[in-house]
Amino acid sequence: MPESTSEGTPGGAKGFLHRMAGPLSSAILFALVSVVSFALAFFITGYAPEDADTRMIGAMWAMISAIVVMQDTRSATISTAWLRILGSLIGAVFSALYLVFFPFSIVGMGVLIGLVVLVCELLHLPGHLRLAGLTAGIVLVISAVNPDIPPVINAATRFFEVIIGSSVAVAAAWIWQYFFPEKYVSN
Repeated sequence: MPESTSEGTPGGAKGFLHRMAGPLSSAILFALVSVVSFALAFFITGYAPEDADTRMIGAMWAMISAIVVMQDTRSATISTAWLRILGSLIGAVFSALYLVFFPFSIVGMGVLIGLVVLVCELLHLPGHLRLAGLTAGIVLVISAVNPDIPPVINAATRFFEVIIGSSVAVAAAWIWQYFFPEKYVSN
């Protein structure tokens, strides 16, 4: 007679595999989303006027977006993707405007991030302020690393990378539901 755990799941190898299915599913999903978003962004942004180091940072930005957007349910992933995209749009627009008039500086970056957060608060978009601030910061840092990239191109490329990462996460959530439907029962 097989040994049973307190949850009623058989012990031994079969029980271990049953207990590992959920964590293993999540690990595989995050690994795939990370690789696909990074590779896709690295390939697509290769057409932007950037050097290899900046492309790597941009691909990492897409990967970060994908990881941040991934949530426990499909609907939460979609909701987080919209927050990420709108927040990043706000940050990208403000950082492009800043860079048209001012060069990168640490103090300027702090002031810009504060301004972006204030605008999000005034527009009653508190869920977007962190993402807007992050995007503004990354655009300014990339402009310091590679000042030859025009500000609007830099901001637009970073925003596009967020769209790539967010889209990969949403697509993965939709596809994954067919392999692991119990995770997405209510959504």
